[in-house]
Amino acid sequence: MLDGTSSVLAHRLQNAALLILSLIFLPFDTFILFLSLFVRSVFSGVAEFKRYQAWQRSGFHPRRILVTGVGMTKGLVLARQFYEAGHYVIGADFEPNGSLVCGRVSRSIKKFYPLRKPDVKSGSAPYVHSLLDIITREKIELWVSCSGVASAVEDGMAKEIIEGRTDCKAIQFDIETTQTLHEKHTFISHTQEIGLTIPDTQEVSSQAEAEKFLRDAPLGRKYIMKPTGVDDTARADMTLLPKATPLETSKHVAKLRISREMPWIIQQFIKGEEYCTHSLVVKGQVKAFVACPSAELLMHYVALPADSALSRAMLDFTTKYANAGGPGFTGHLSFDFMVSDEDVHNAKNITLYPIECNPRAHTAVALFSGTTAMVDGYLSVLGETSKGFGPVIPSRNDKYYWVGHDLVTRVIMPTLSVLTLQMSLRELIRNYSTFVNHLLTWKDGAFDIWDPLPWWWLYHVYWPMQFLSCFRTGKKWSRINVSTTKMFEC
Repeated sequence: MLDGTSSVLAHRLQNAALLILSLIFLPFDTFILFLSLFVRSVFSGVAEFKRYQAWQRSGFHPRRILVTGVGMTKGLVLARQFYEAGHYVIGADFEPNGSLVCGRVSRSIKKFYPLRKPDVKSGSAPYVHSLLDIITREKIELWVSCSGVASAVEDGMAKEIIEGRTDCKAIQFDIETTQTLHEKHTFISHTQEIGLTIPDTQEVSSQAEAEKFLRDAPLGRKYIMKPTGVDDTARADMTLLPKATPLETSKHVAKLRISREMPWIIQQFIKGEEYCTHSLVVKGQVKAFVACPSAELLMHYVALPADSALSRAMLDFTTKYANAGGPGFTGHLSFDFMVSDEDVHNAKNITLYPIECNPRAHTAVALFSGTTAMVDGYLSVLGETSKGFGPVIPSRNDKYYWVGHDLVTRVIMPTLSVLTLQMSLRELIRNYSTFVNHLLTWKDGAFDIWDPLPWWWLYHVYWPMQFLSCFRTGKKWSRINVSTTKMFEC
């Protein structure tokens, strides 16, 4: 894997190799695309049948919905949900470096608009104005925000302006709530105020503060350090502190560039399993919920059974959080939890340690694919009555992966590792077996047989345009998240 110390030439070769890989699979993927289009033309499909059923219901009124972030899997999934439920969907997203996002070609989207990004000179104004223009022009009734991490706070600002100037409602927290939940240190403080369990956490703004805290830490307790802001280079650093000697600890802390302008948090390390959740909250009530095992770079999604002790505990935590927010608490709410090894295997007394909150849609929403009942929860913000009792859960037990990611990480990289004597043949076969299993029994997060073009577009238009831009400019990156279209710069 390349990093910031790798040469520009090495990074250019990496981009060139991925461009060639896209070309190699272009004929086969195009065959899959046309086969899917043929099947759709012969058989109307479940999506069209659901849409037809919705239109036939007495008193049904199709709404005009704006979904932003449709270049990411989470936005695309929600656009498809609203389409299946019979509504008109307008899509919008940023298109970095002119790369055309896959959501713009989805069958579920009536019209697509590119969004202007916030910038240093004008702040969030260009972004908010582009949203207002779309909402006014298309007579949007509901805006469903599926922001990325970099625009979460701007979405909170946009929500307040949009609801203040138009009749459109937004599935988005206000700016104060978004800022509180988005920043790690304020989230932990707020969680403690609500009366929920938190891991031992301390914000520090200098090397001296960090070293003092670690020096005074309880014997045997370990910590990890995270920047309070977005920093791709530090995201994967899971170094356990304090180290064996004070000198080693000091050397590590000195490399972290801690300052008043860029404070860090020191958080207790919990040895155990990591889980994440996705929920829809409307007016302080949880309308949809799912929990699943997590990872530092999560690219495989398997829902926990809704009736499992772990899932119920995380739903209870989410419900308490939502209730504490009151009637003005509306948006997507996602948590990352650590659960100790003892509690994972003995679920009678589970202690959840929340380590992060994402006040935005999570890619785990892909687990709701085909669950159009979730749409009722969104429409409840417009005054429509939700059907059923309790939060909606996924109606299917599908597991999700992204074939492009698995092809590289389970086939190509392991093969190269064996050829360079860095991996055993047994481990290579295990990787191949996992890839075949995913290919045959799991579902690709971007692919749907009634809407196959976004999947094809993602691998043969969007990512090639990104790789070509990086090749031309010499931009360095260490990893990519296919589902969120995020490049981790280094």
